[in-house]
Amino acid sequence: MSSDHSTYQPSTGFGRWMDQRLPIVRLSHDSFVSYPVPRNLNYAYTFGAILMVMLVLQILTGVVLAMHYAASTGLAFNSVEKIMRDVNSGWLLRYLHANGASFFFVAVYVHIGRGLYYGSYKAPREILWILGVIIFLLMMATAFMGYVLPWGQMSFWGATVITGFFTAFPGIGEPIQQLLLGGFAVDNPTLNRFFSLHYLLPFMIAGVVVLHVWALHVTGQTNPTGVEVKQKTDTLPFTPYASVKDALGIALFMLVFAYFVFFMPNFLGHADNYIPANPLKTPSHIVPEWYFLPFYAMLRAITFNIGPIDSKLGGVLVMFGSIIVLFFLPWLDTSKVRSAVYRPWYKLFFWLFVINAIFLGWLGAKPAEGTYTTMAQIGTLYYFAFFLIIMPLLGLFETPKRLPNSITEAVLRKDGGNTGNTPASAAATPDTRG
Repeated sequence: MSSDHSTYQPSTGFGRWMDQRLPIVRLSHDSFVSYPVPRNLNYAYTFGAILMVMLVLQILTGVVLAMHYAASTGLAFNSVEKIMRDVNSGWLLRYLHANGASFFFVAVYVHIGRGLYYGSYKAPREILWILGVIIFLLMMATAFMGYVLPWGQMSFWGATVITGFFTAFPGIGEPIQQLLLGGFAVDNPTLNRFFSLHYLLPFMIAGVVVLHVWALHVTGQTNPTGVEVKQKTDTLPFTPYASVKDALGIALFMLVFAYFVFFMPNFLGHADNYIPANPLKTPSHIVPEWYFLPFYAMLRAITFNIGPIDSKLGGVLVMFGSIIVLFFLPWLDTSKVRSAVYRPWYKLFFWLFVINAIFLGWLGAKPAEGTYTTMAQIGTLYYFAFFLIIMPLLGLFETPKRLPNSITEAVLRKDGGNTGNTPASAAATPDTRG
């Protein structure tokens, strides 16, 4: 798909002159106008565009907020209040940025879920998937450091707890923690470091996003059938077919986002963060932002030693391992069929995985005691079993439904190509389905 010859034709003398020297208009036209996309894309595929809009919004609001923020432990909390009360439209900027982080993660989790459901990580899109996981890691680091900046109670104690995880690593843990903190405790050097990194990382994310989009345009977009493009009738130009669908998806997403910003701006935050940081008073229950809760639940689920690995190090390894395992997903899934539409057993286990992730998020907000810990251990076990056991075994034992011969056939077929129980290999070779 990416090898098609460019159809852009400059219509003016200046356009032709510019096109010979810096063909940026041709690049834009080939990428966002004439670029061929599968004709059966659904609204789950609009979240890539939604994420790009949210990234731009976060960068723009963050730059303006940085102009008024004071990265000092004595001034940070009051500077945020000053932004809210004295800066023109400062309350709007702050609420857009704070709620924008939450909605950024809503969109990225849906985007990841769509990739898991439709097999977007399979060959030849391994690099595309890995770049996406790198973006996710950078987002998590950016969000954590941003949460510290208001310098409320949850900001301070969240930074204390999270940076303390590194001490679990023998030998290298304490030097890493001191490098992050700028000393031996969370203080002014910590705030300065986090502010600098929080400002820098979004631009790094933007750079990796460019690579991500580039890799997408090299390999071409997947689609709900998982069948590769075979003929010209399988595709349509990006504009207007996909761009209009993206625009509608963005509009609906932004309506929900606007509702939170204007009518319930503090719903996704924590009340303790409206109390100035106090190193002498520990909150009764320290929790991270909601989008980190599943990983926090897995961290706290390890309450036992594993051989020479104590429970603290085990919890940290499990938490980081829950992200690292995503890098190996293209090789863990052994099925030759991409889409869960044609994989009945995988579809079942996928939705159980989604329910389990939500369940872990709920457990992450609960105290680490009693039955909550037991349930978190069960949820953690299923999380890793899904990737390390279920995915590899399903590819060996599952009998997929019959795949359509082409995207066009799936679109024109009344039942959407979901009938039949003939193995997929009867309709297509492993190369085009893997």
